[in-house]
Amino acid sequence: MKNKLGVADYGMDVWYGGCWNLEERLALLKSIGIDGIEWLKGATEAEAIRNASLFHRMGMDFVSCNMANPELTMRCASAFGKEYVWFTVPCTRNIPFEDYCRRCNAFVKAAEKYNLKAALHNHLGTCIENQDELEKFMEVVPGAALLLDIAHLHAAGGDCVRTVRKYHDRIVAVHFKDIFYKDLNVGLDTWWDRLRFCELGGGNAGLDYEAIAKELQKYNYDKWVLIEHDTHLREPELDLKVSADILKELF
Repeated sequence: MKNKLGVADYGMDVWYGGCWNLEERLALLKSIGIDGIEWLKGATEAEAIRNASLFHRMGMDFVSCNMANPELTMRCASAFGKEYVWFTVPCTRNIPFEDYCRRCNAFVKAAEKYNLKAALHNHLGTCIENQDELEKFMEVVPGAALLLDIAHLHAAGGDCVRTVRKYHDRIVAVHFKDIFYKDLNVGLDTWWDRLRFCELGGGNAGLDYEAIAKELQKYNYDKWVLIEHDTHLREPELDLKVSADILKELF
């Protein structure tokens, strides 16, 4: 696998009630063939340095940072030589699109001062949920990078292959997971009752993650591939290994 394989470990936090010991978590993920996790976290620069040292000592890596505030996040991500940070601008669906884009353009400029990209993470329940919103955002905020979540976009009726084709040069990472519909009579306004996200191959929503991987490879995608299982029905490492093994075959 030429790409680094990581985990967005929110789902593990949900299962265990938190991350109680970073070293134990990294050791667990390393044991199933994972290269790192999405975020280095910390309340201070000193904590960030201690945690980064732990990653390095264990032969693990992290994609970006998520610190106590956006400026500290940018400072640390820049210091560790990372490519991007997430937009941390309020983005619920009741926020006017124009306001969100204006704030994101300002965020882009702030990140550029640290030689960083600012990445949009498309997500159900936010200003940027569906295909039209995503494409309009990418036009109005031309400096934005894209952290593509294939399951959130597919669940909102989007076209992930088209998105890769159109924005391949702006994609900085991709979240891979599958979708299991629980009740299609429930709308997207309460999407957590409509569906749950799960391991690759465990879904019933027709998400063609193989086609998305092939489209990424057409453009020589060599960045992070991130497994993100928002929920687990059993020990997370079992589901994560299923997805990891599939992604190693695809990339």
